[in-house]
Amino acid sequence: MGALQSEKAANGTAALETQSSPEDFDQPSPLRKIISVASIAAGVQFGWALQLSLLTPYVQLLGIPHKWSSLIWLCGPVSGMIVQPIVGYYSDRCTSRFGRRRPFIASGAFLVAVAVFLIGYAADLGHKMGDKLEATPRVRAIGIFALGFWILDVANNTLQGPCRAFLADLAGGDAKKTRVANSFFSFFMAVGNVLGYAAGSYTNLHKMFPFTMTKACDIYCANLKTCFFLSITLLLIVTVTSLWYVNDKQWSPAPGEDGEKAPSVPFFGEIFGAFRVMQRPMWMLLIVTALNWIAWFPFLLFDTDWMGREVYGGSSEGDERAKKLYNKGVHSGALGLMFNAIVLGFMSLGIEWIGKKVGGAKRLWGMVNFILAAGLAMTVLVTKFAEDHRKVAGEFAGPSSGVRAGALSLFAVLGIPLAITFSIPFALASIFSSSSGAGQGLSLGVLNLAIVIPQMIVSLGGGPFDALFGGGNLPAFILAAIAAAISGVLALTVLPSPPPDAPAVKPTMGFH
Repeated sequence: MGALQSEKAANGTAALETQSSPEDFDQPSPLRKIISVASIAAGVQFGWALQLSLLTPYVQLLGIPHKWSSLIWLCGPVSGMIVQPIVGYYSDRCTSRFGRRRPFIASGAFLVAVAVFLIGYAADLGHKMGDKLEATPRVRAIGIFALGFWILDVANNTLQGPCRAFLADLAGGDAKKTRVANSFFSFFMAVGNVLGYAAGSYTNLHKMFPFTMTKACDIYCANLKTCFFLSITLLLIVTVTSLWYVNDKQWSPAPGEDGEKAPSVPFFGEIFGAFRVMQRPMWMLLIVTALNWIAWFPFLLFDTDWMGREVYGGSSEGDERAKKLYNKGVHSGALGLMFNAIVLGFMSLGIEWIGKKVGGAKRLWGMVNFILAAGLAMTVLVTKFAEDHRKVAGEFAGPSSGVRAGALSLFAVLGIPLAITFSIPFALASIFSSSSGAGQGLSLGVLNLAIVIPQMIVSLGGGPFDALFGGGNLPAFILAAIAAAISGVLALTVLPSPPPDAPAVKPTMGFH
C-alpha cells in the first residue's frame, strides 16, 4: 500500500483511484456515494414503467401480429440470460483506467439512448422507408421497433448488473452496508416506477414537444416519444452525476507466486465452473429466487389485463362497449401500479429496520413470500365478487366501488413483498459471493439466470396453461400463489442465514 500511495503522489493523486491490492476493497464507502450510484435505478426504471403503460397502444398502432409480439417480449429474458453473466464476468476483470464498473454503466446508458430513439421513431422511420400509413402491419416500422426493443433490453442488462456489482464494491464486503445499498437501489426503482406511471397516465404530455406528433405518429406515439425523452434525460443526469462523483478503483489481476499474472479462465468455463463448485448457500438462494419469480411473473405480466378482463368484465377483442370497459380496467390497473410503486418505495427504506425486528433478512424474505401468496390467492375472491356484481347490475356495469377498492388494495399490498424481492436476494448474493471468494459481477449474473429462466417459462407456458382451464388469468395466478408459498417455506427452512454484520471475507476473483 505504501508503494501505491507513493505512486499516487508522484502522479499528482489522479482523480481515479488505482487499485492493485485486494485490501482496498475492504474499505466501505460513505453512504452518500452508495446513494448516488443507487439513484441510477430511477432512470432505468422510469423507462421500464413507460413500456408497461404506453407500449400497448403503440404496438397496436404499428399493427404487430400477436404471434410476433410474443417473440419481441421474449427478448428480455433471453438477453438477461446471455448478457448479464457475460457483462458480469468481464466487469469483474476490466482493467480500464476508469475502473471496472463505470465503462459498462456508461455504455449501457448510451445504448439506452440509441434504443429509445429507435423505438420512439419507429413509425416515422418506417414511413420514410416505404410503409403506407393506412396499411397494417407496418413491416419496416415493426423491424425498427423490434431492433430498438432488443437493444433496450441488452442495454438495461448491461447497465443494471454492473450497477449492483458497483454497489457491492462500495459496501466493501460489509454485510449491513450491502443490504442498505440494495435497499436504496430498490427505493430508486420505486421512484422510477412512480415517475413512469405518472408520465404515462398524462395524455397531453406530447404538448411539451409538439414536433413529436407527425403524420406517421399519432397521439399515443407522440406521448411515448415525449416520455422517453424525459426518461433518457433523467437517466443521463443521474448516470453522469454518479460516475463523475463516485470513483471506481482500477483493478489489476492478482499476480501468481512466480510474479506472472494468474492465467485467465475462458468465460463459459468460468460459468460452468461457477455452477460446479458453487457452495450450498448460493444454490439455495438460486432455488428460492427461481420459485419467487415463478410467483411474480404471472402477476407482473397480466396484472392490468386481469383488471380489464376479470375485474371490469371487458374484452380486448369484443365489441366497442367491451373494449371500452377493458380499457377502463387497464387504466385502473395502471393506477394500481402507481399505488404499488409508492408502497414499494416506502417499504424499501424500512427493510433494514424491519429485518432486525423480525430476526434477519432471510426470515423477512420468507414472511413476505406468504404475503405474496395470500395476495395472489385473493385475486380469485376479487374476481368472484366482480362476477357476482355483474350478474345483478348488468354485463357492462363494471365493478362496484368496493370491488375496485379491493383490487387496488391488492396492488398496493403487493408492493411490500416486491420491495423485498428487488433488494434482499441481490444483497444475499453479494454477501455469499464475498464470503466464498466469488466475483461480484459474475455472481449477480448467475443470480439473474434464476430470474430470467422462470420468466421464459411463464412467457411461453402461461397462455397454454390458462387455456387448459378455460382461459383467463386466474389459473396462472393460483399456480403463482403456490410457488410463492413454497418459496416462503424454503426461505425460512433451507436458506442459510447470511454472515454477521462484520466485514466479510476479502473478495477475490473467480469461484474457488
